[in-house]
Amino acid sequence: MDKITCIAYLLYKSSKNQDIREKAIQLLNGDVSVRELKKNVSIQAHLVIVESLLKKNQIDKNQVQLFVEEFMTVEI
Repeated sequence: MDKITCIAYLLYKSSKNQDIREKAIQLLNGDVSVRELKKNVSIQAHLVIVESLLKKNQIDKNQVQLFVEEFMTVEI
C-alpha cells in the first residue's frame, strides 16, 4: 500500500466526523492532496496523529485493502 492510501484509511478511521471521513475519501481518490488538507485547521490534528501512526507502522494492510475496495472510485 502506498503512503497516501494508508493516510486516507487512517484518517477515515480516526474520526466519526462526516467531514473528515469525506476528506479521507477525497484523498484516496486524488481529489485533494495531503498538502491541501494540512491547510485545513479542523483536520490538521488528525493528520499529525495519522502520520505518526503510519511511521510506527501500526496499520493492518487487509483493512486498508477493504477500505480501498469500498471507497475508491474507478473511472472507465
